[in-house]
Amino acid sequence: MHGFIGEFFGTMILILIGAGTCCSNNLNKSYGKGSGWLFICTSWGLAVTMGVYVAGSLGSLGHLNPAVTIPFAIFGLFPWSNVIPYLLGQFLGAFIGAALVIFHFWPQFKATKTDADGNNVSDFATRPAINNPFFNFLSEVIATFAFVFMLLNLGNFTQGLKPFIVGLVIMIVGTGLGTTTGFALNPARDWGPRFAYTILPVPNKASGEWGYSWVPMFGPLIGGCIACAIQALLV
Repeated sequence: MHGFIGEFFGTMILILIGAGTCCSNNLNKSYGKGSGWLFICTSWGLAVTMGVYVAGSLGSLGHLNPAVTIPFAIFGLFPWSNVIPYLLGQFLGAFIGAALVIFHFWPQFKATKTDADGNNVSDFATRPAINNPFFNFLSEVIATFAFVFMLLNLGNFTQGLKPFIVGLVIMIVGTGLGTTTGFALNPARDWGPRFAYTILPVPNKASGEWGYSWVPMFGPLIGGCIACAIQALLV
């Protein structure tokens, strides 16, 4: 249960702050509207930092991400017996974090009409800058490979200042590789909020764009597996 509880609350904090950052940047009548990509990447990085600290304090390893948990288990870095509790904590925590964001920004959603080129699902889930499924998938594979490969070489990333380093890793992956797809890197980070957006009564809601959702699900999982495979060959 410690693994589930840590992953649940850590991922909830991650999404509460991360999706809140997107809402602050995108929604009308928000003091943060138009703050820009560096603001988003920095805030998401620090959201991961705080989520890892919370998760570690509550007894989990601070994965917060199926693209960490599943590849680590496949390559013998994490016990399979803990995979289901971790995944449940991650997806449920992401859903609850997104639900809190919806109600926190309710007046701002009411003040923001969906634009002609898309909709406000991007406040919760990822959308490609250019809709090209092959290259969108490849972008998620490459970005998640870079993220997990760096993570593997940090050791126990819940200790000391290492969660802050993990946040910096997220930030630089976002600024360097994230501008093509919004850098999901994490199936729970995308699917949990996307599901919350789909089923909850968000003002001015449009499509949940589930036709794209396979990209942020399978791209990160493949990228994480590639990183673990290369690490296994090198050490």
